[in-house]
Formats: sequence, C-alpha cells, structure tokens
Amino acid sequence: MDVKIMTARDAVDLIPSQCTLLTEGFVGACFAEELAMALEQRFLETKLPRNLTLVYAAGQGDAGDRGLNHLGHAGLLRRVIGGHWNLVPKIQALAMAEEIEAYNLPQGVITHLTRDIAAGKPGTLTSVGLGTFVDPRQEGGRLNRRTKKDIVEVLETGGREFLFYHPFSVDVALLRGTYGDELGNVSMEKEGLTASMLAAAQAAKNSGGLVLVQVEKIVAANSLAPRSVQIPGILVDVLVPVAVKENHMQTYRTGYNPAFSGEIRAPLQSLPQLAPGVRRIIAQRALKELTPGAVVNLGIGMPEGIAALANEAGRNDFTLTVEAGPIGGIPQGGLDFGCAVNPQAIIDMASQFDFYQGGGLDIAFLGMAQVDRDGNVNVSKFSGKIPGCGGFIDISQNARKVVFCGSFTANGLEAKTTAKGVNIIREGSIRKFVPRVEQITFNGKLAAERGQDVLYITERAVFRLTKAGLKLEEVYPGIDHKRDILAQLPPGTFLTG
Repeated sequence: MDVKIMTARDAVDLIPSQCTLLTEGFVGACFAEELAMALEQRFLETKLPRNLTLVYAAGQGDAGDRGLNHLGHAGLLRRVIGGHWNLVPKIQALAMAEEIEAYNLPQGVITHLTRDIAAGKPGTLTSVGLGTFVDPRQEGGRLNRRTKKDIVEVLETGGREFLFYHPFSVDVALLRGTYGDELGNVSMEKEGLTASMLAAAQAAKNSGGLVLVQVEKIVAANSLAPRSVQIPGILVDVLVPVAVKENHMQTYRTGYNPAFSGEIRAPLQSLPQLAPGVRRIIAQRALKELTPGAVVNLGIGMPEGIAALANEAGRNDFTLTVEAGPIGGIPQGGLDFGCAVNPQAIIDMASQFDFYQGGGLDIAFLGMAQVDRDGNVNVSKFSGKIPGCGGFIDISQNARKVVFCGSFTANGLEAKTTAKGVNIIREGSIRKFVPRVEQITFNGKLAAERGQDVLYITERAVFRLTKAGLKLEEVYPGIDHKRDILAQLPPGTFLTG
C-alpha cells in the first residue's frame, strides 16, 4: 500500500480538470475544510482545476464563506449535483446566474446512489421523488435553463412506477476523519457523525479515482482499534494532517463537544431553553403530537425547537433521530444541526436513510416555506432562492405521519402567548399559504391517496390534509378566525369543509 502523507495544497494539486469530485459531511460536521480551502487557493492562483462536476448529499457550509462555498467560483465548477443548497449561497448564485449546470436530488437518494456506484450497480431505483420536482415529468431535478441532460427517468416494474437515478464515476473523494495511521486507516472517534465516508471512499476507489482524507493527526501503523476504523487504508490514497485547528472543528459552531461523539454524557439541564415567541408556540403545539415509543425525525429550521422543548418538559418517552446518523439524545440546531447531545448510536447516513425510506419513522416534523390548498409543500425553490430539498423528500414521502411546522406568515411576524391565548402582535409581510406552490417538494394529493396522516402546525392554527385538500382543524385561543386566518389566506375558496 502506498499511502502518501501530504499538505492540503499538495493533495489538491492531484485533482485534475473536468473530473467528478465527491465531498462528504453534514453542515460543518465531518467536512474537510482545509482541503476545500486549499482547492480554492489553488484555483485563485492558477485557474486550475477547471470545469469540475461536484456531487454532495447533505448541505456542507455555513451559509457564508465556509464549506463548499470555497468552491463557488465560475470556471472551477461546470456541474453541481447537490442535496441541500441553502448553506452554499456562493454555489447557489452560480446556478441562478446560469454559470453552471445544476441539479437538486434527494439527500438520501444521493447517499444510496454513492453506495450503488461503489457496488458497481446500474443506478438507484426508488419511489423517492415521484410526484415532486425531481420527477422528470415535472422538472427532473434541474434548477436552471442551462441544465438540459436527464439524470432521472421513470421506470415501471411489477405494475408500479419508480424513479431511476443514473450513476456516474467518482474521480476524487474529499473526506475527513479523526486519526489516520501510517497504513492509511482512518478512525472517526472525535467526529459527531460518520456521514457516508465509507461509501464515498469505496465509490471513488472502485471508479479508479483518488481518495484524499483530512485527519487531525497521523499515528503509528496498526495503532488504531479495528472497530474504530471507518475508512480502511486499502481505500485511501492520501492523508492530510490539518495544519490549522480551526479547519477541523467538530461543527461550524462547536470546536469540540465530546457529548456529540458519545465520549461523555452531558447533563441535560445544561442545555439552553427555547426562547418565547413564534418558534416556541409552534414547538409547544407540535410536542402534543408525540406519542410514547415513537421514532421521530426532526428537520432543519422550525422543527429544531421541538427537541429543546421536549428536554425542558422532561419528555424522554420517544426516540429522536437525525438523517445525518444520530439515534437518540437531543438533536442540535443551527450550525450544530446533524449532531446530537448524548446519542444512543451514530450510524452512517446511507443506513439511516434505508430506515427512513423503508417506513421506519413513526412521525417526522419538517418545515414549510409554501403550502397550497392541495396540501403541496415547497421548501426547495421559492422567492428567487434555491434552498434545495435535502432529506425532506426521502423523509416526508415515507414517514407514517408528517407534521409540517411553520409560521403562518413570514418576514416581520411577531406573536406571543398571553393568559387569553396567542396574540398576533405584528403580521408578516410574506404569506406562506399560497394559491399554488412554486415547486412541489411534497405532493399532497399523492399523500392523501396513500392515506398518509399529515398535519400543518402554525403559531395560530392547525390544518389537516384530506383527499379534498386542506381542512382547518384547530384555531388557538386568542386568535380571531376571520382576521388572523381567513384574511391571510389566498382569495377564494382555499379550505375544505
């Protein structure tokens, strides 16, 4: 085995133009920041490499300058296939300016496709994405006019429709671990996640590509416990020990918290409480939907507050999970999203999505940016932005019960709880209930036909999905039905019943 130990700059000098680059990580967890910075520096200095195809599953960035935002340069990228785009505004800007080809595919599908590429399979066949913008009969996951090629097609087998996602070769994988030994074996004991590092390394190696791994430190050969090795040395070409500690933070908010990686258990009373306001009102109502014994997913954004509120209430009669891999514990929010305090287990992301897509979730709490009368939900593309779907489609299509959590209006909304109930102090200027969503990330009609249990919880009311559309099920005390609800809905008949 010829594993090389290099600086980040020397390692990225191995990346050729026009190759397919696969990166791993979740927000900032497990992302090879120093390698990404070195690749950006090389391009700015030499204009090389050029015209890369970038593939990533989970969002890898801080919505600013870190993560994949280092690669947001015209000429460096030619095509991007990504799961979540909201955290990479610099790449998002390239897509909106028609400077790159751009696709948005479900996060879980990308993790499974990576694994299928590693296994030499012809692609990934799944029901995930049917009836959404990923379906080629809608948009095929394409995000702009420049993007022409179909990489998803409809196939029928056994009398059922599925989507078939086309594979690709992985020329270079940028990965990360905690320690790397002199034989190339990589452990991840200090990481908050394992993401899909093994599948990504296997996909690159079996494609004839390079595997570059950023690690905290190089240790002696055979000094790592075999069960701690997440990326075997037979898959690794280059190890890069980090030169700057800040480029190997556990998340983009936390340098290192051993309670994320399961090395200690933190006292739960030390966790911060959820502040009063719209988020707390929604989380309080959503918490009532949690039943003892339920296996739960909490999405990014508004649903994050449910974990904090459950901890405040001392509720531990259900199991919270995150698509990144943690099972149990208290999922974190913001730039710590993806990690959990005191997890019971941390599995790889592809396996977590196996469980999700197979119907293992009893209930999922997800955000909502736009909702229409058919119960369609859009979180992926609206108001000139491309947040992307992330794991939203994988989760929402397959959970037994889905609770969409979001404010009734946005941009300026203020509300508080009083002795009389909820008081809307100031209305937001953007209405989230619209005549027609700009893009279908969740198909209400298909969900209703399947008999899926779907609720929409806001800070003033709760709606239920029926076969006839949205039905107003509950109005909170203190809310004026006409002023606070009907007047904020699109003109004409919006509700059923």
